[in-house]
Amino acid sequence: MHKTQGESLDFVQSFKSQIENTNNQREVILCTPFTSLTVMSKNLHGGRVKLGAQNIHWEDKGAYTGEISGDMLKEIGVDYAIVGHSERRQYFGETDKTVNLRLKAAQEHSITPILCVGETKQQRDAGETEDIIISQLQKGLVEVDQNNLVIAYEPIWAIGTGDTCESSEANRVIGVIRQQLENKNVSIQYGGSVKPNNIDEIMAQSEIDGALVGGASLEPASFARIVNYQ
Repeated sequence: MHKTQGESLDFVQSFKSQIENTNNQREVILCTPFTSLTVMSKNLHGGRVKLGAQNIHWEDKGAYTGEISGDMLKEIGVDYAIVGHSERRQYFGETDKTVNLRLKAAQEHSITPILCVGETKQQRDAGETEDIIISQLQKGLVEVDQNNLVIAYEPIWAIGTGDTCESSEANRVIGVIRQQLENKNVSIQYGGSVKPNNIDEIMAQSEIDGALVGGASLEPASFARIVNYQ
């Protein structure tokens, strides 16, 4: 929940100028608040930066106050939607069942969902990391097309806590995630205190295809450095 429409516009104009020479093979997606999607769409149209939403509802319309449908998102040029982010699960009652419904709804509207999975510190300390993540995948991916999917591993205990997940450990867990998939080529990202000073090491890992970036994406130069990892 960051940036007004005006602030979003200022951000994207500065950010675009800093990735003009970035390798074209790198996909860049900005997942903005719903209020900024339209202004962002107009300013990103036809460019290399894709637009994503932070959530999507499973019904096309109805009495779901505060929710946004796939039709609404597609109309303004949204290509991606985050589904099951840890904050949605933690603060807003998201379950593996509702995550599954949202994933399928996104795909029905030709929107690529970014499925977030990850464990809490309590679960990690109890040695339950693999069991939790495998369960999230098994329940979340029922009848989901793995050819139109991105997955993000976000260890909840490493988000904004000062605790860091070692790159080698993130790589190991993402390898476990890949083993559960029918499509081994699904792009799997790491998300958890990704910053300019650790992105190079993260992206050097064999299993990690990309990064889901939170706080470090709010400043154009910071996010551009992440996109331009070495």
